[in-house]
Amino acid sequence: MNWIILFIAGFFESGFAFCLGKMKEVSGTGYYLWGAGFLLCLTASMILLAKAVQTIPIGTAYPIWTGIGAVGTVLLGIIFFREPVTFWRIFFISTLIISVVGLKMVSSR
Repeated sequence: MNWIILFIAGFFESGFAFCLGKMKEVSGTGYYLWGAGFLLCLTASMILLAKAVQTIPIGTAYPIWTGIGAVGTVLLGIIFFREPVTFWRIFFISTLIISVVGLKMVSSR
């Protein structure tokens, strides 16, 4: 169950990065609404991460959490912010995904 919680925490990490990106694009009320979304996602991500590390070693959980957040943020940037899709970006995101899967596979718990 804590592995599922960890993955959800990673998605919330992508969520708070997405909100930061949207805050760059707006002003006024929109800025504060995206800021509230940032704080909500940040809080949820940290609480879920704290819950997950109760049974998952921190040396495994933290890299997986940041990896999910990084991959999700890159994908959100490509889809919503028109960031470039280059061979090297896809290559390194792929190696990050492989590393996250590898950490999950070799985790002792």
